[in-house]
Amino acid sequence: MARIKKGSTNGKGSVLGFEASLFLAADKLRKNMDAGEYKHVALGLIFLKYISDAFEARRAELLAQKAKGADPEDRDEYTSENVFWVPKSARWSYLQANAKQPTIGKLIDDAMVAIERENPTLKGVLPKDYARQALDKSSLGGLIDLFAGIGLGDPDARSKDILGRVYEYFLSEFASAEGKQSGQFYTPRSVVRVLVEMLAPYKGRVFDPCCGSGGMFVQSEKFVEAHGGRRGDISVYGQESNQTTWRLAKMNLAIRGIEANIGWNNEGSFLSDAHKDLKADYVLANPPFNDSDWGGDRLREDARWKYGAPPAGNANFAWVQHFIHHLAPTGMAGFVLANGSMSSNQSGEGEIRKAMVEADIVDCMVAMPGQLFYSTQIPVCLWFLARDKKNGRFRDRRGEMLFIDARELGTLVDRVHRELSDADVAKIAGTYHAWRGDKDAGKYEDIAGFC
Repeated sequence: MARIKKGSTNGKGSVLGFEASLFLAADKLRKNMDAGEYKHVALGLIFLKYISDAFEARRAELLAQKAKGADPEDRDEYTSENVFWVPKSARWSYLQANAKQPTIGKLIDDAMVAIERENPTLKGVLPKDYARQALDKSSLGGLIDLFAGIGLGDPDARSKDILGRVYEYFLSEFASAEGKQSGQFYTPRSVVRVLVEMLAPYKGRVFDPCCGSGGMFVQSEKFVEAHGGRRGDISVYGQESNQTTWRLAKMNLAIRGIEANIGWNNEGSFLSDAHKDLKADYVLANPPFNDSDWGGDRLREDARWKYGAPPAGNANFAWVQHFIHHLAPTGMAGFVLANGSMSSNQSGEGEIRKAMVEADIVDCMVAMPGQLFYSTQIPVCLWFLARDKKNGRFRDRRGEMLFIDARELGTLVDRVHRELSDADVAKIAGTYHAWRGDKDAGKYEDIAGFC
């Protein structure tokens, strides 16, 4: 059985966390497979290992309580504790015992089918193409042995969010490997943290109409819990047009026990809005940058275009107005756009931006450092909108707007990628909170070259 040693190195002499060590070992088993394809192989098995571990841990508890009337074969005993019911043929112990068999791919596919059948909330979510001829079965068996060496779903692992850390690390590494192809499913964690920390979604409805793998929702839940709130304080709504990415999101949320209404359809949010009547307290999003193929020629007249019809060849301000359309009367939005969104005057974009400023809906703009994204080198900015700047939660900010220049923040983690530190995130969010008058945020002061 392959086991990961703590403190292994990455070949450059630096000590890695167990997530990195695990990824390096898993990546060796990838061989010649494309990173985008391997992502679904590895993450699907991680999910399977997690729900099997959680099931076995709950089963052990019930066996210990059998004398008191507990029934280990009653599925309600599992679902009442947010544990998925896992049939015998889908449990990790069974798959590991057969890991060296040439039929292991078919056994995994059958396990995924059985789990979906027993757990309707997972219907259509799990990958079921492990038996395909192109997938090397010895590598597949090696992955099973590798993942067997880590506990993911037992109480201790769950309390330390080991699965969440592994899943998030694997997502980020696959995003790095895929480069430009990764933008549709992954927003760098430090960017998501800035958005979430600035908006501070303590309670209410959180919406992301281009949700990718669900990172905005995960970080929002973490924020609520870190500030003493309860997981149920926010409700989660999303939409994703890429089905494989939608599956990643559903698994990403399921492993954390986050209930979410995530819609999927090929048409996407513009042509087939999955949440037409939703008015959200918070919108968090990283839409595709400068998307020219969004169906704009079919939507010249639309109730969402309150500030002007967006150009058919660029979806940036279609997304912005879609976000605004879904905001509650006191709702707030935070999202990522290409820097060009701040200055472009093509095809009426300048007029839309002017109308938004005159409507006093723009609250804050943040210019971000370069090299944050795996998928693009385009400079980006963060927009923050407030439907009502005088609603009493913060100070009256009517007629005001904050500009933050964060381009000098962040640290290069390799030759082409930069990350924001905890201190960087706190500096940006703290400045905004002080400016808008959050309780206990301190007094706002202008800082030359920053705000």
